[in-house]
Amino acid sequence: MSASPLRSLLHRFFPFLAVLGSVTALGIGTSWAKHWLFPVVGAQGTTAVRVGFSALLVLLLWRPWRWHLSRADARAVMLYGAALGGMNLMFYMSLRTLPFGLAVAIEFAGPLAVAIWSSRRAVDFVWVALAIAGLGMLLPLGLNGSTLDPVGVFYALGAAVFWGLYIVFGKRAGHLHAGHSVSLGLLMAALVVVPVGVVHAGAALLSPTVLLIGVAVAAVSSAIPISLEMMALKRLPKEAFGIMISMEPAVAALVAMALLGEHLSVVQWLAIGCIMAASMGSAMTAARPAAVDRAAPQAA
Repeated sequence: MSASPLRSLLHRFFPFLAVLGSVTALGIGTSWAKHWLFPVVGAQGTTAVRVGFSALLVLLLWRPWRWHLSRADARAVMLYGAALGGMNLMFYMSLRTLPFGLAVAIEFAGPLAVAIWSSRRAVDFVWVALAIAGLGMLLPLGLNGSTLDPVGVFYALGAAVFWGLYIVFGKRAGHLHAGHSVSLGLLMAALVVVPVGVVHAGAALLSPTVLLIGVAVAAVSSAIPISLEMMALKRLPKEAFGIMISMEPAVAALVAMALLGEHLSVVQWLAIGCIMAASMGSAMTAARPAAVDRAAPQAA
């Protein structure tokens, strides 16, 4: 194949490859965090290290002090960042007892609920039914013989609520430059979660090993995914991006299988499939004015 057709082919498939690379990097970073950091500093300390270093890296990258910020925008960014911090903390707390892929699938209920609420058309009942079917296979309601830890499920649902709030508050700051809002939002998220991690893990957070792994996790699960998603969003409508980002639960489950040895049952894979189908369907049928920006907020 000559250089020109190859270049054309790569240009055509680049958005898909960028999104796939983003969710894969996110999965690898989170798996590293669960494997290397959880045993040393716990979920709270891991969240503090990961979000703290992510905020530092993004602040150095975007230097948000260059832009003016009104009082109303500052309030919107604070709410957006607080929701981001709460989502990260709830998600990592859920990973203590839940497989990575299932925690991501449950967490997807948040953006899916916001997307459907923004539209509320007849076709959305199909996606609601699919999502409920998927969640029903996972949640420990005593009806399906689920062995998932109820506390872990509670934290994953809490992460879903915070993800929904992140989207709502993020739209209020949507007129700001992405680098401006993301960097200040991550700073606010760090102010929320770092004190929790310090109280829980204390001086263990200052271990050279923890700091080194924390920087690697922050780079792989924040800097790389953010960059790839921004490049993909420049070339894709938000609806198409929402469809592609719906791969995340399956990619997370596959990465966790390879790196953490977390194997899921057939029913659990079917549940992930239902939730992914609901997310893809919602993004596919979303009206353009009501489209929800469902870029993964570098939590999972």
